[in-house]
Formats: sequence, C-alpha cells, structure tokens
Amino acid sequence: MNASTTQPGTLFEKIWDAHVIEQGAGGDALLHVDQNFLHEGSFHAFGALRREGRTVRRPRQHFAVADHYVPTLGRDAGVAGVTDPEMRGLIELLEENALWAGIEHAGIDDARQGIVHVIGPELGLTQPGMIITCGDSHTSTHGAFGAFAFGVGASQVKQVLATQCLWQRQPKRLRINIDGTLAPGVGGKDVILAVIAQIGAAGATGHVIEYAGSAIRAMSMEARLTVCNMSIEAGARAGMVAPDDTTFAYLHGRPFAPRAQHWDAALAYWRSLASDPDARFDREVTIDAGALAPMVTWGTNPGQGLPITGRIPDPAAASGDARRGIEAALAYMGLQPGTPIEGLPIDRVFIGSCTNSRIEDLRAAAAVARGRKARIPAFVSPGSTPIKRQAEAEGLDRVFTEAGIEWRASGCSMCVGTNGDLLAPGERSASTSNRNFEGRQGRGTRTHLVSPAMAAAAAVTGKLTDVRRLLAAAT
Repeated sequence: MNASTTQPGTLFEKIWDAHVIEQGAGGDALLHVDQNFLHEGSFHAFGALRREGRTVRRPRQHFAVADHYVPTLGRDAGVAGVTDPEMRGLIELLEENALWAGIEHAGIDDARQGIVHVIGPELGLTQPGMIITCGDSHTSTHGAFGAFAFGVGASQVKQVLATQCLWQRQPKRLRINIDGTLAPGVGGKDVILAVIAQIGAAGATGHVIEYAGSAIRAMSMEARLTVCNMSIEAGARAGMVAPDDTTFAYLHGRPFAPRAQHWDAALAYWRSLASDPDARFDREVTIDAGALAPMVTWGTNPGQGLPITGRIPDPAAASGDARRGIEAALAYMGLQPGTPIEGLPIDRVFIGSCTNSRIEDLRAAAAVARGRKARIPAFVSPGSTPIKRQAEAEGLDRVFTEAGIEWRASGCSMCVGTNGDLLAPGERSASTSNRNFEGRQGRGTRTHLVSPAMAAAAAVTGKLTDVRRLLAAAT
C-alpha cells in the first residue's frame, strides 16, 4: 500500500492504494486486477495472446459469458439455433478460447447465462474492494458493490489476460450526494438520468464518481447497479457506492462469495472501505431526491433528458455548440421545440439490458402492465437465465404475456442489437437501455431512455406517459 492510505481517504483511494504494484510517473500506476469478465468481443485479445504464444496468467480470476450475440428467441435449439453464421461463430469462438485458457464459461446453454454485468453480481464474483475490468464500457455497473470497475479496450484485455495487471492513470474524485426520499414511481434509472442531465454527458470526465446520501443508502442493490451502470454516460471512469449491510446481505451465500471464516474476514475488510468522514473530493454535487420526477431522454445522448412533465427544448435559448447540438438532436429525433414530452407516440418498447433487467426491474414493469393491454409491440429480455426462472416462478411472465408483451430469453438484445434485435428505420422506442445515440438500436431509429415502469407505461398507452398516474389509478 502507498503511504497515503494512512491519511483520510475516499473509497476509491483505499482501493487504488491497496492494488498498486508499481508507481509510475505522472500519476500512472501498475494495478493488480482482481476480476476480469469476458464476452464474445474478447476474441481480439485471445487471438493476439495465442499468436504471441502467451498463456493466461491466472485463469481463475476471469469469467467468460456469451451475451452480446445470443438470440433472445429460439433458444431451445442452443447454438445450433443461431441462424447468422457470424454470430454463431463468435459464440463458439468464446467457448473455444475459454476452454483453451482454462477459464470458466457460461455459454448459451449454461444455466447461469446472462448479461455479463448482471451475472457477475448474481454469482458473487463482484465483491467490495476489488478492481474489476471487462472489455465493455458498462463495467462501471459493478461499482455498486464498492469496487473500482471500468471498461478496457482489446489491447488492455490482452494485458490483463497475460499479466493480471494494468497500467492506469489515477482519476479525480467526484462525490454526488443524493439526499431525501424518492417519490413513488421514481427509481434508480430516473436518478441517474437526472444526474447526467444536470452535470452533462461529459460532466464527470476524468473522475470516478462516488454516489452518497440518504437516497443512495435507501436503495436496493438493483437500483444502485442501475445508477453505477450509467456513470460512464456522464463521462466518468467509474461509479461507486460504499458497501454496507445492503451489499453484504445481497452477497451472502452466493456461489463465489466467501464462506465460513473467510466471510467474516471479508466482511471486516469490506466495512473498512467507506470514505472517511474527512476525506477530500475534487468536486461535490448535491441533488434533492424528493424533487425528482420520472425522466425521459429527448435527444441523442443520455444527458439530453427531462422530467416527463417537461417540454422539448428550444435551440434558440442556447448558443454556440450547445445550440447546434440541440438542433442536430431534434432533427434526428424528429421533434419540435416546445412539444410536451408526455404524449409523444412510441412505436416499440424494449425492457432489458445491463441497466434494467434484474428482478426488481421486471417487478416494476409488471406492476404497471398487470391488468392492462399493450397497444404497441413490446418485449422483455431478462438479464439472466436465473432471473428468467425467478420471474416465471413469481408469475411475472404471465403478467407480461397476458398484457400482450413478449417474454424472451436473456441477453444484451436491443440495447445495441448485435444479436439482430433491432428497430426498423424511423421507429421510435421507449427503452430501458443506457444509450440513445444515433443508430444505437438500428439505422435511423429514435431511442428514448426510460425506467422499466415508464417503459411499461408506454407499452400500455402507446405513448410516453407519466407512470405515476397509472400507478395511482391501480391503487
């Protein structure tokens, strides 16, 4: 550890200092990586490793899962049912590489299969105090457990595979305090969309965010995972929440979590990770949780969001690059300034992704869909096979299907559409995913990011709707 750990420290600093192997110049450090996750996109790193005659240094500290290219329909046939040869090849290549390296692998037929950022926590592989990497930008999700988790590129995946280490430059620290009580119908997705709308899509560039405050402490692990998942959409290197009793209760008894005396030792360490009362942050932001409403994005980046009660902004009220950015977003999205967001017609609804596909998310969507009928095409893709089984045991699948909402298998699905789940050009979606970039869900498609409850509200009304009215009507 560095000597700095004797001084008051933040959660991030404590983890960073405990993982430094060698200190470089200018804030760079060689860090030990505790856990690395792999998906189909890792074939570049494996290919380079094998061409160079290298092996994986510590196979047990890696876990591979097929998620980006697996279909959400026709899964009974397994990999043989993947009709696209390129997709099938990538799924098979991951299995081959994992077997070669001796890495545990949750393939398309595995009972644990799901989205990498869902099953990592679910299996107890994600733990407080860890440094976690994956070749995927939304690795920040795992920070909800009090880990420093971040996405890496193909060359860095190769470095972690070969050495279990990685050079990194230490980021700055930003604490976002969210105090107060969230109103009914307002959840973790609304919180993070409100944060990004306030600080901007580049507002946390060069920083690690620690989320704190009474509203964060009151959140479930599912909600914290959603918040940390989208930290990258504010430009942050990572998002983190200090581990607490909620964290420990979630982890206890999970397959890869410590057991017996190892659990007690881990718990003692995990409790020491919280930022010290007098720790210093480079920046701080405070948000009143009680003032938040259900959020919707209107533009082409996650920072272009407003409460459902808002109106599409007028570029004339801005200037310079900001004005040009709003004009371009409105042109792509086919929207006019001053239009109320509520009531905007929607063509299709997607409920899923590493942001919002956990059991709590499905329950929230089902609560809105129960006893109602979908007016537009909609489908649900659970975050993992175990979540799918749990939802079916609770009867959530029947709630969706009776409402006319399709119930599918687990995978990344229409978040990015690499498995073929795409919108048609010009279609407008209400999506629980994390990105609304141009073409994210298909060429020429228009994405509005919302919570699972808001997505279900759009499905049963055919338009963007304030879910609070539907929830009030159901009571």
